[in-house]
Amino acid sequence: MLPALFPPHTAAIFDLDGTLLDSMWVWHAVDTTFFAARGLALPADYASNILSLTFHETAAYTIARFGLKESAEAVMEEWNRLSYREYRDHVRLKPGARAYLAALRAQGIRLGVASNLTRRVIDAVLHANGIDDWFGAVTSSDEVTRGKRYPDVFLRAAQKLGVRPADCVAFDDIAPAMVGIHAAGMTACAVREDGFGRQDWDEITALADAHILTFEDEDTL
Repeated sequence: MLPALFPPHTAAIFDLDGTLLDSMWVWHAVDTTFFAARGLALPADYASNILSLTFHETAAYTIARFGLKESAEAVMEEWNRLSYREYRDHVRLKPGARAYLAALRAQGIRLGVASNLTRRVIDAVLHANGIDDWFGAVTSSDEVTRGKRYPDVFLRAAQKLGVRPADCVAFDDIAPAMVGIHAAGMTACAVREDGFGRQDWDEITALADAHILTFEDEDTL
């Protein structure tokens, strides 16, 4: 069953981490390893504080908060090294997500990606899951200067797809993204993600136009 949002929308733009992918465990492990290597504990508020940031913004925030002497480029390279193989070899789509995407494609809906992951990781995980040719546009937040609280990455994805923002629905699992999606002039659909206590479901559904509890149950409002 497709959400009532279709039609009139002609394009759907998806976040990856926590939205299409069962992948939040990767970043919990990466963060734990990263901080342990520096003799630091993983702060309880770290994941929530970086939710809507780009990869570079996250590195800059981490360096500033913890007084690290490393460059943003060095920090990002370490994160990429720690995460790449996990995404390539072990990260899979959430239950029901493949069928959901296939149903949209069957209806002629154009698919795009708007993710905070780097392009190298995006390409690896989409290829590993056999859906790398399903998306007409793949956009990393590395291509823009501001995080998902702003419309930039969503507008860039729509531009690549060649569609008007008003014709797009964007799926994400964080509240700041709902703000950015609306700022882009798109319909916002929240996706439930229970991993590692990063999501305030009441807050995100209050901001969203629609929500999905699980792709498998097709419980979409």
